[in-house]
Amino acid sequence: MRVWTDRLPQQSTSAVAGAVWRPRSLAPVAQTLMWAQHSLREFGELAKEPTTGVRMSPALSVGELADADATRPGSDLIPELRPADPASLPGGFSSGSHSTLPMIDMPRYLDYLVGRLAKAGCEIEIHPVRTLAEAADCAPVVINCAGLGARQLVGDDTLRPLFGQHVVLANPGLQQLFVQLTDDPEWICYFPHPQRVVCGGIKIVDRWDLTPDPEVTDRILQRCYRIEPRLAAAAVVETITGLRPDRPSVRVEIEDLGTARCVHNYGHGGDGVTLSWGCAREVARLVGAER
Repeated sequence: MRVWTDRLPQQSTSAVAGAVWRPRSLAPVAQTLMWAQHSLREFGELAKEPTTGVRMSPALSVGELADADATRPGSDLIPELRPADPASLPGGFSSGSHSTLPMIDMPRYLDYLVGRLAKAGCEIEIHPVRTLAEAADCAPVVINCAGLGARQLVGDDTLRPLFGQHVVLANPGLQQLFVQLTDDPEWICYFPHPQRVVCGGIKIVDRWDLTPDPEVTDRILQRCYRIEPRLAAAAVVETITGLRPDRPSVRVEIEDLGTARCVHNYGHGGDGVTLSWGCAREVARLVGAER
């Protein structure tokens, strides 16, 4: 058992993710909600271990998609979801909800996963893969988790990059995460980890350039300062960027590769954390079903 990759986990898109679990109506909806539910259970267990970087965080969500309507797909999965008092919301927002959500400090979490992988006897090798046939020559089962790289690896033109940018600040003592839920291309969010606060957010479709945009940085900071004035006095640590692997639907399916089998697991967009453990279980099920 081995992992082939063109970069180590700390250099991946995952390392710069805001990384909060929250279910959304992604196609295929029935499956993605089931995968999100399984991930929630796993993160709940991981939050009991301080070395994982996972904790169950108090959350305030605002915006037109943030009400506590139990009829919204996936709302019944959200722990401790309840309406927020409109009088307590920041200016400009008339609806919101409180909840308790898994929030993941990705650098710590990735180190935990690498260690867990090593204990299972699996090595990570820097080995860029140009074709799936190359991998199939070395293993009877290939798991394609190439993310945006699957666009070229399997010729999937439905994959597209969603550029994201975060500004990382020193944490002035915040505990509660904040997120504006909207379909707009820019929104307000901040995720407080023990030593840092990850502030966002933005998505730009079909942008491949990872160069941070100073104007985007300024907009992110000004929006977050308005919501949480304590952030204005916090030191800026760094600006980080990444490309989310967007696709009309998440792809988790099995196909033949000559005498080998390949399970595709990509196209999670900005919901990689939310779907991660559920998709992993589905991959394991598909592999086991074909043995």
